[in-house]
Amino acid sequence: MRSPHEIARVIEARLRSYLARDKTGLRRELVRLFLRARSMTIADMVGELQKEFAVTFHAIASMVGIIASRIGILHITRNADGVSTYDLKEKYVDIVVRIAGTA
Repeated sequence: MRSPHEIARVIEARLRSYLARDKTGLRRELVRLFLRARSMTIADMVGELQKEFAVTFHAIASMVGIIASRIGILHITRNADGVSTYDLKEKYVDIVVRIAGTA
């Protein structure tokens, strides 16, 4: 079993790799959104990102899915209506700030 320190190093490496493939700045801005508003729905994210980028609901949902499942820095909760809310896990805030910059 991995120690918490090893898990943090793996997550940091995955986040760095994910952001290294960011050609437009969209991925970095999406991650920074979680620093500003720690809890959001996909609709909230799309509304914010459409101010600067030409994005679709589906594209943002795919990106958030990757961040939540492969990188592992998001916690997902679903309300009674089936709407998912994504929260940045507190224990990874410092890693996100160090890699993606401040909000």
